[in-house]
Amino acid sequence: MSADAASPADPVLVIFDVDGTLVDSQAHIVQAMAAAFLAEGLTPPSRAQTLSIVGLSLPQAVGLLAAGLDAAQLDSLVEGYKDAYAGLRATVGSVDSSPLYPGARATLDHLAAQDHVLLGVATGKSRRGLAQVIEAHGLEGYFLTLQCADDHPSKPHPAMIAAALAETGVAAARAAMVGDTSYDMEMARAAGVMPLGVAWGYHPEVQLRAAGAAQVLPDFPALRAHIDICFRRPA
Repeated sequence: MSADAASPADPVLVIFDVDGTLVDSQAHIVQAMAAAFLAEGLTPPSRAQTLSIVGLSLPQAVGLLAAGLDAAQLDSLVEGYKDAYAGLRATVGSVDSSPLYPGARATLDHLAAQDHVLLGVATGKSRRGLAQVIEAHGLEGYFLTLQCADDHPSKPHPAMIAAALAETGVAAARAAMVGDTSYDMEMARAAGVMPLGVAWGYHPEVQLRAAGAAQVLPDFPALRAHIDICFRRPA
């Protein structure tokens, strides 16, 4: 997909996933999921199984990990996960439980400093969970549009991106979705925006490419450079 169809002076929207892209929350995600399963007398999923569903909305994620359970049991698992995650976060704090990846803040600062670049979020987190991450890391004011699981179908449905484009008035040809999972890449392709994968998250590069990633970037400096090239600054 090329960003050259629009004028370089048109605004750009860069939408970020959260878990596995901006913050590394894997340790507490895995622990909370294990605690939820154990509380129901179930064998916990493996670390790899749990990380494979990061990015989906929680009910959909639990449904995949515990296929065959009835609705009441799935609801109990969802609530158990929420309680366990909140307890872990209360013990160590949001910054320690979900630290920013190296280079994340510098990249957000670099992009936010450009007048033609707007930033957004599309995450499987709840609105409360997203607000806690933003507050913990002092990211208030960075993102013009915030899309979360409370308001939309789970990824890879394109509703989050469609809402972000509508809120900002940016054309799909001038937007990118940055994420670490196949769900992010599939969502981006369905919405007609550039799918940019990151190699430091929870799905392997081969899975991101199979899901349609235009590029898989190895680190935040490479991501910054790629966005600068694809969405050129106004002359």
